Amino acid sequence: MALGRLINGKWSTEWTERSESGEFQRMPTLFHDWVTADGSSGFKAEPGRYHLYVSLGCPWAHRTVLLRSLKGLQGAIGLSIVDPVISDQGWKFSQRFSSIPDSLYGAEYLWQLYTRAKASYTGRVTVPVLWDTQTQTIVNNESRQIIQMLNSAFNDFAEFPRRDFYPNALRPQIDAAMDAIYQPINNGVYRSGFAASQAAYNDAVTELFEALDHWEEVLGQQRYLVGDQITLADWCMFTTLFRFDLAYYGLFKTNLKRLVDYPNLWGYCRELYQRPGVAEWCSAEHVKQLYYAGLPELNPSGIVPAGPAIDYGQPRDRDRI
Repeated sequence: MALGRLINGKWSTEWTERSESGEFQRMPTLFHDWVTADGSSGFKAEPGRYHLYVSLGCPWAHRTVLLRSLKGLQGAIGLSIVDPVISDQGWKFSQRFSSIPDSLYGAEYLWQLYTRAKASYTGRVTVPVLWDTQTQTIVNNESRQIIQMLNSAFNDFAEFPRRDFYPNALRPQIDAAMDAIYQPINNGVYRSGFAASQAAYNDAVTELFEALDHWEEVLGQQRYLVGDQITLADWCMFTTLFRFDLAYYGLFKTNLKRLVDYPNLWGYCRELYQRPGVAEWCSAEHVKQLYYAGLPELNPSGIVPAGPAIDYGQPRDRDRI
């Protein structure tokens, strides 16, 4: 998320992620290099070499900081957390809301890292960013690829190397599940919230709730998206569900049902939240500040609501499934 972009290395508030018919169209990420354990990719996994830039409000970035925690990579990969409120120059660094400033270069805005990596960069300035301190460049800014790297490339330095959320035998099913939830759910909430026409909104919100209804039924029969094992697909689903009642239901008008109205999805979300290493990286404050204070197009007053009061730690009964 960033309401603006760089054009030939210069910041512009121009935002072009809508079609002529009012549909939200997410611009692609452009840094897609890989860190590998043996370094054959040109980026070798080494402790202390890489730094992760994230927002705790953004679901795409949130999935990467969760994998960093779940694998026990805090000692191997540095972390900076941007201010949850998007400024007129995009993501900024501050010490508000327990954010973590840029410890590498003292950057004021995230776009300064993008131009450090490529002076003439044109494109979106988004989180997450996986940064290589050795070559001083962005390795990757695509969350789905970053979580795959964090899952396996750094196992030699991970506290929990045996935790595998992307096992070889299940990769086709995991990829299929991530594909299935991406457009209607992960991106669907944005397609609903940023729609600029009634038809675009109607299409997006219908697809969103048809998909949620589908997975509600699936999760009544099996514990996770790909059977009885937690995978990367579940963490991709979780970060959207965590935000659903906090922000999407109200601000993005995805209000046919709340998450808490889905017994299986709500129980599944709570189960993932209660896994060790997860809750401490889930910030309702960052989420609400990002969406309500940081998107004046959708909430001109900038007023952040007091609620909803959601207890993600309440008991859940998923063991029976």
